[in-house]
Formats: sequence, structure tokens, C-alpha cells
Amino acid sequence: MGLLNFTREPVPEAVSADMHNLNQLSAQQFSALTELLFRFLTEPKEVERFLTQLSDFATMNKISLGPLKNIVKSILLVPNGALKRNLSPEQVRADFIALGLSEEKASYFAEQWKVNSPTLTRLAVGQTLMINQLIDMEWKFGVTAGSSELEKVGSIFLQLKLVVKKGSQLENVYVELTLPQFYSFLHEMERVKTSLESFS
Repeated sequence: MGLLNFTREPVPEAVSADMHNLNQLSAQQFSALTELLFRFLTEPKEVERFLTQLSDFATMNKISLGPLKNIVKSILLVPNGALKRNLSPEQVRADFIALGLSEEKASYFAEQWKVNSPTLTRLAVGQTLMINQLIDMEWKFGVTAGSSELEKVGSIFLQLKLVVKKGSQLENVYVELTLPQFYSFLHEMERVKTSLESFS
């Protein structure tokens, strides 16, 4: 197997067997499974619904659920890696063919990738930007009046209390900075502000 676009790591041995099993599906079964996968990728919180739909798909097509789950895990390696590396539909198609999927099925998946990748990219960016949202910040300067280390006496420090939103919970994060650290932090924040303004 040559170099793959979606990963630089070696893929598990089971992937080629899963692709072989995937080739056994009819075009109609493959398109139904692909539709299920993209619905899951665009609504990743709906795990229960996805598993129910996968179970229904297995029953309807007389496929064992265990091997079907393995096939799904192998398929999902490609779009997850493709999202991280911003791959084109042609690169996704080439990766599936390199993994052993038939050209017809790889082309179909690549077409679906072309249709769905803008939505998936937007979702990924939204999740990345919303991981730790800064809600509030309190700060105070202080001067070290006494310390066991003589050179620290009289040094200025800054205490920050950041209120960060992690998911649906608020969390207090406390940070203490020396004056040089504070100026470095301030410089970085000004760079971030400038970068954000250039995008808007």
C-alpha cells in the first residue's frame, strides 16, 4: 500500500479486510450506508440514533452487526483524517482505492464528500473555536513584600482569574504572571486581536 493522503501513520491490518467486505455490498446498499455515515458525521451527538439506524441497516440487509461496525470504523478513518488535512474529493477517492475499495464505490464516496465536506469543515471549525470560550476576566497587580528568596522581594506580579466556558459548564482558571510574563502575554493577545480583525 502506497502513501495515503489522510494519514501518515500505518493503517490497521483489518482495514483492507473491511474494504474487501465493503466491496461485497451492492451499489444500493453502499449508497444507503454512505448516507447513514454522512448523517452521523454532520450530527455527531446523535450516536444512539446512528447505532439504531446501523442495526436496522444490518437487519434489513442480512449483515451481522459486529462486522458492519468494524467496516464503519474503517470507513470513518478516511473522512476524519481528510477533515484534519483538508483533502479534496480526488484525494479521498485515491485513498479509498489504495485501501482496496472498488473504483466505483470510491468515486461515489468522493462525490458525497464533495457535497458534505463544506458542512463538516464548518462544524469542525465551530467545535474548535468553542472549546474554551472566555466569559470573564478579573485581574490584580501585586508586589512581593516578603519571600525566602531575596531577589523576589519587591518584584511585581499579576494575578488573573479567567472564567472559561467548557461545553456547558463555567470554570475558573487562576494564573499568576511575573511582569515580563504579563508583557509577553499582552503582546500575544494584541497579535491575536490584530489577526482576528484582519479576518472580519
